[in-house]
Amino acid sequence: MSENLENVKKSIKEHSEKLAKLGTELAEIKFSYKVEEKPSKEYWEKRMKEYKKYNEKCLEYYNQVHSMMNLINKEESQMFLLHISKFRQLGLELLEIMQKIKDNPSITDPKDKQKSQWSKDIKNKISEQSNKCLNHEKEMNGSFRNFYQNELKKILE
Repeated sequence: MSENLENVKKSIKEHSEKLAKLGTELAEIKFSYKVEEKPSKEYWEKRMKEYKKYNEKCLEYYNQVHSMMNLINKEESQMFLLHISKFRQLGLELLEIMQKIKDNPSITDPKDKQKSQWSKDIKNKISEQSNKCLNHEKEMNGSFRNFYQNELKKILE
């Protein structure tokens, strides 16, 4: 077996250990994209803080995935880098919407029947953006799973 292959295996194992640690940390954060109708500024402040923490840890995780992929397939790793970039952009958009709700928490008040069109639009946008973020993450995880099955497993066996 070549020395180069041994070095790649060693690097993959190191990345795997880091990914496992980051995965555990992500699980501990327990963030959910589910949108709650809570008309409180404090709730939305806390929600934004939780999301920022979750998003930062996800970016750390996905950057680690990218580094691992880059060891084996530069082209696929570059495609994954585009996914990371889109994930970052979707997250920033979600935070912008959360900020609007935090500034006007009555937007999410289910008892308020006199909502303006602007409030209804913001409420719809938070749901849409949360779904976009969730689906994009599922796509990224699926992409990595496929890469793992098709590329990494062969090398590690």
